Amino acid sequence: SGTDEHGLKIQQAAAAAGTSPAELCERVSGLFRQALTQAGVAYTDFTRTSEPRHQRAVRHFWEALRDGGVLYKGSYEGWYCTPEESFLSESQLAERTDAQGRPCKVSLETGHEVHWTKEENYMFRLSAFRDPLQNWLRDNPRAIFPDPFYQCVLRWLDEDLPDLSVSRERSRLQWGIPVPSDPTQTIYVWVDALVNYLSVVGYPESHSTWWPAVHHIVGKDILKFHALYWPALLLAAGLEPPERILVHSHWTVRGQKMSKSLGNVVDPGVCVGQYGVDGFRYFLLRQGVPERDCDYYDEKVVKLVNSELADALGGLLNRTTAPSINPSNTYPRFSESCFPKVLDSREAKGTGRACAEDYELVAAVASLPAQVDSYFKSFQIYKALECIAQCVRQTNGFFQRHRPWKLDRRDAAEQLWLDTILHITLECLRVYGMLLQPVVPHMADKLLSRLAVGPEERSLSGLIFLARYDGKQCPFEGRQLGPDTGILFHRLGKS
Repeated sequence: SGTDEHGLKIQQAAAAAGTSPAELCERVSGLFRQALTQAGVAYTDFTRTSEPRHQRAVRHFWEALRDGGVLYKGSYEGWYCTPEESFLSESQLAERTDAQGRPCKVSLETGHEVHWTKEENYMFRLSAFRDPLQNWLRDNPRAIFPDPFYQCVLRWLDEDLPDLSVSRERSRLQWGIPVPSDPTQTIYVWVDALVNYLSVVGYPESHSTWWPAVHHIVGKDILKFHALYWPALLLAAGLEPPERILVHSHWTVRGQKMSKSLGNVVDPGVCVGQYGVDGFRYFLLRQGVPERDCDYYDEKVVKLVNSELADALGGLLNRTTAPSINPSNTYPRFSESCFPKVLDSREAKGTGRACAEDYELVAAVASLPAQVDSYFKSFQIYKALECIAQCVRQTNGFFQRHRPWKLDRRDAAEQLWLDTILHITLECLRVYGMLLQPVVPHMADKLLSRLAVGPEERSLSGLIFLARYDGKQCPFEGRQLGPDTGILFHRLGKS
């Protein structure tokens, strides 16, 4: 992760705040680091485009473009949007009135005012890369995901692909990297920012360890920069495009786009305070669908998190570990006679004490890790969490159906069945805790600690569910449970 720090809007914001661009960037990049830490987001590297290693990489990349003959000097004019750092076509503009009531043009996408700009810049021969880009996408249909965005880029390639202005006059933009061998020009902020993906993996010397097997995760509003300009620039510099570009949509608030003027911008710091890190992360990942905008409002968060984390998952753990039902505070034994292995759940009638629905639960949870892994890898985290939530509901149904609190412990057969119910439920909870680690790390740790699952036993690669059902040894059977970690997730009140 990191911060993209150059450009005209940064230069103007610093001037308005009476500070230098470097000081402004130092402060704002610190706020981003703080937000990531607060949200429990880890990174291997926090890169800043103002760093010497990045500036060196950008200069080298520019020289590769120049040596490849894809740059030329040309006069450029058009409507420029400073906040977006981009020239916009007439089709991307709308007529509005400014604060003084005068007519003006604004960006259709963001509402920011645009200004007519004319200057001499270096141009990149983007028009020469239509065929290579189309070939790349047709040979790699999963290069851009989800599919609606892939189709969108293909449509762009069917339209005009004008050459791209890749520098700005230094007299107008000082806060940026100067063009090598031409101090009158500053490298366009987007060219500078995109090279970040290379500089962080050691370009120009050691990037091949990673490149091109990389995945970019980007917002839909910057798709054109990542899916048209960046792959073309890479090809021009003699490099492969990234393996995948994963695209996400936006959050709206009660159906409206977030905007400072409407005052409906959601502060993630406040949300973490209201719902906890795990509650907020769970909601965003559970409800965030990459291919379409999703709606955010407080009541929705409270309802979902209470239902799925506090009640369904937390309630299940409380019931299974309660002293009244598990007085020995152990991982009880599994009985094959109560729950015999069958090849088809419909054959279960008349054998043991399990019913067809119980076998369906075991089959669902057994297939869950591979299903979740597949959804995580395909950037469909919401589907993975829906599968987990469905299995949690099934497990609650299993526990409720057999009413273990009604069983008579003095009867040896009843005790066997009680232990088996608890063993299966704890095994399900262990799987859920392990699969939820990337999503709700603190809560997953609390759950697994309560089940006495050691730190070295939490890897998904070694995850085996209900080994005793398959006649194998279960390392948890008979183990003393961990100390009571308290309520797994406290129910949220109305905000």
